[in-house]
Amino acid sequence: MNHYSILAVILWAYMTIWFFFSLLKKRNDIADIAWGLGFVLLAWCSYFLAGTFSVRSLMVDVLVSMWGIRLASHIYKRNKGKPEDYRYQTWRREWGQWFVLRSYLQVYLLQGIFLFLIALPVIAINRNANPMFSLLDIVGIFVWLVGFYFESAGDAQLARFVRNPQNSGKLMQSGLWRYTRHPNYFGEVTQWWGIYIVALSDPNGMFTIIGPLMITILILFVSGVPLLEKKYAGRPDFEEYKKRTSIFFPMIPKR
Repeated sequence: MNHYSILAVILWAYMTIWFFFSLLKKRNDIADIAWGLGFVLLAWCSYFLAGTFSVRSLMVDVLVSMWGIRLASHIYKRNKGKPEDYRYQTWRREWGQWFVLRSYLQVYLLQGIFLFLIALPVIAINRNANPMFSLLDIVGIFVWLVGFYFESAGDAQLARFVRNPQNSGKLMQSGLWRYTRHPNYFGEVTQWWGIYIVALSDPNGMFTIIGPLMITILILFVSGVPLLEKKYAGRPDFEEYKKRTSIFFPMIPKR
């Protein structure tokens, strides 16, 4: 088996274990916790399988671990003690007798496929034996740091806002949320473009562009922004918020 096949089998086993765990817990939203940790697993398995052990690879895998562990921890704390996320509850009702099979195929295995494709730049970096840093690496790290700030700070600001009883029923519109309606999503997408820029140091790195493109498409057009925009659509405060605040890229609010 080659490098990619071994990683694919590892990822399949990982997602299958989480699927059985979801059956025991009777909630599919633990897939959101598995998401970030799956990248951490894939990054380090790729690192040791490649055996190049370059400083660049180590640096990128540490960055991916920071992102994945923080995201998983944030989602775990957010969901703890609460009912299953409304998206998964909806699917539970709609899928009926096919719930178990469709959960495995559409939540866990499909997510595993997306995860693998998005992680391709990381795998390419781990397979690159060149230990020397380049200007692309510096630019990529800077872009990643910008993304990490937006995602982590945006999540933290929203968490503090929600914990305050005085904000019950209100819409978050301050901090980074004043400049974009989805600072955390903007941050996640930006981080993966930063990783891709680092991957460009590899001669074949440009072909891993499917990774950042995939996460951009998923968040902007499939499972991220559209679902939240739909959830709040029609609320007077949200409609006003939409008029003055950029949907994705941070911008100065309109008057």
